Amino acid sequence: MRNLEKYHGVIPAFYACYDEEGKVSPERVRQLTRYFIDAGVKGTYVCGSSGECIYQSKEERKLVLENVVDEAKGRLTIIAHVACNNTADSMELAAHAEKLGVDAIASIPPIYFHLPEYGIAKYWNDISSAAPNTDFIIYNIPQLAGVALTPSLFKEMRKNPRVIGVKNSSMPVQDIQIFKAEGGDDCVIFNGPDEQFISGRLIGAQGAIGGTYGVMPQLFLKADACLKDGDLETARNIQYDIDQIIYAMCACKGNMYAVIKELLRRNGLDIGSVRLPLTPVMPEDMSQIDTCERLIKEATNKYC
Repeated sequence: MRNLEKYHGVIPAFYACYDEEGKVSPERVRQLTRYFIDAGVKGTYVCGSSGECIYQSKEERKLVLENVVDEAKGRLTIIAHVACNNTADSMELAAHAEKLGVDAIASIPPIYFHLPEYGIAKYWNDISSAAPNTDFIIYNIPQLAGVALTPSLFKEMRKNPRVIGVKNSSMPVQDIQIFKAEGGDDCVIFNGPDEQFISGRLIGAQGAIGGTYGVMPQLFLKADACLKDGDLETARNIQYDIDQIIYAMCACKGNMYAVIKELLRRNGLDIGSVRLPLTPVMPEDMSQIDTCERLIKEATNKYC
């Protein structure tokens, strides 16, 4: 049985880091990597949704991953999302990630065309074959990908010995239970929706990957610690406060990741804005971002 401990815990999704001209900034990628190391999180999930991967070229995604790996120097578990909307590009990114020595690669299913399950399985297995010595994680996010991971498809994918788990971002917590039952102890399930960090972990997720962890890592780390200590009441209260912060961020006109980047900038970490067509922060968002900043500080002071 494999040792999957390196995937257990809080793993923030890595944000896209741009300079003032909107180009990927290697230095800012390194700054964000150091920020995660200093925060004490378990690892980072690179070039996923939060990393704006669908708006970046293969070369940009390679550049991001190269700088994360080089800066981390083994201090973070690194999961590289390598999916593109064609197999050849995805395999190229997978081979590149393995060459860099990442802990795992991950992939959503192909989007736009709804492929049959055997077509999705071939896509994933082809990607995995390009990184034959690297763990493979299925990324289930049906509300965006347009297709859901089913128990039958997961069972088929488990025939691939490199498939070690699922990043489950579907909203039903029950899905975590279903995939955990299918995968057994030799499998890791990551909770995806940040709003259900506690419930996802309680029902069986050993790890968690989320897009808002980076702006309030200490709150998720504290909730994780409370779960391990059996202090479910405090864990639940932290979750409630986290959810209020997320709702407040989503109330802005600017994209949530643009809001997160503005909050990070206010705390001394400037990683740029978001890439169009994502909406940057609007002037009218500033008072709401003030509220978000206050809520994060209040919750952090209360629990951490």
